[in-house]
Amino acid sequence: MDRRAFIGSVAGSLLAAPLSAEAQELKKPRIGILAITRPMQYPDPSPNWQAFLKGLRERGWVEGQNIVIEWRYTDGRPDRSLEYAAELAKIKVDVIVAVAGGVAAAGSATRTIPIVFVGTTDPVAAGWVASLARPGGNLTGLSNIGFELNPKRLELLRTAVPAATRVAILGHPGHALYARMRSDVEAMGRSLGLTLSFLEASDPIEFEGVFMAMRRERAEALLVLEHAIFFAQRRALADLAMKYQLPAMYELRAYAAAGGLMSYGANLPDLFRRAASYVDRILQGAKPADLPVEQPTEFELVFNLKTAKALGLTIPPSLLQRADQVIE
Repeated sequence: MDRRAFIGSVAGSLLAAPLSAEAQELKKPRIGILAITRPMQYPDPSPNWQAFLKGLRERGWVEGQNIVIEWRYTDGRPDRSLEYAAELAKIKVDVIVAVAGGVAAAGSATRTIPIVFVGTTDPVAAGWVASLARPGGNLTGLSNIGFELNPKRLELLRTAVPAATRVAILGHPGHALYARMRSDVEAMGRSLGLTLSFLEASDPIEFEGVFMAMRRERAEALLVLEHAIFFAQRRALADLAMKYQLPAMYELRAYAAAGGLMSYGANLPDLFRRAASYVDRILQGAKPADLPVEQPTEFELVFNLKTAKALGLTIPPSLLQRADQVIE
């Protein structure tokens, strides 16, 4: 080999090396995440996404090694959900994992990329799947059946605060199942002999005014219905409940961890861990249409005793004995 040919060969090798490395990086499966809050965001270290990553590792998928994860954080804002869902579809990730409002956004962004939803209320009623057993499209995942638990939450709140006869109900009018949630809660309220005040908020800037309305209504306790914005602003809601001295019940443990009095709902870390199995099967070639939607198998009742003490409230011992977690 003459000198010119040798130099050309070396140069070609040097150019090929980074291109080869880039090609290998592009070959790694890419998972798009539409999350509400960051994995390590205050006020808690999001056990949900930690459980998801652990579930992936248990199945041999490790971020930065053999998979790439594209994280997008919406903070519960519909505009960001739509923007980030379109972005993930444009870069053609292999699968999208979406929660709350991110599910509808992902579904509108792509009809071909597999979508795994986690913790949605009723995917059939929302029109995301044809049925739980046979989803039939590019979406599948895990439901938290959250709205079905609202009557039970109201009953538990009444047990925790037996003197309360007037209860405020905070809901988001834009939730697809808000009317049904309201109807279910009204029925339980009648059976418990409670006077209910339904108040609505669509944006965090409305929270203070809504709590002032609760005071005018002489509410003695509060039930917060589910919505992504409420979840993203759980610390603000807990602070306002404390400011207005309202014992409050929420849907998920993260609310109690953020300072809310109590919560009752599906064990979300368990659902997120199980979501990893959907991602694994899809990356192995399974179709979402053939993967049945699963429901929760674990539910948890959580109390924040620091909050109870600050409210001057004593939780009945019989109720504490039923708790899955007590925050002290």
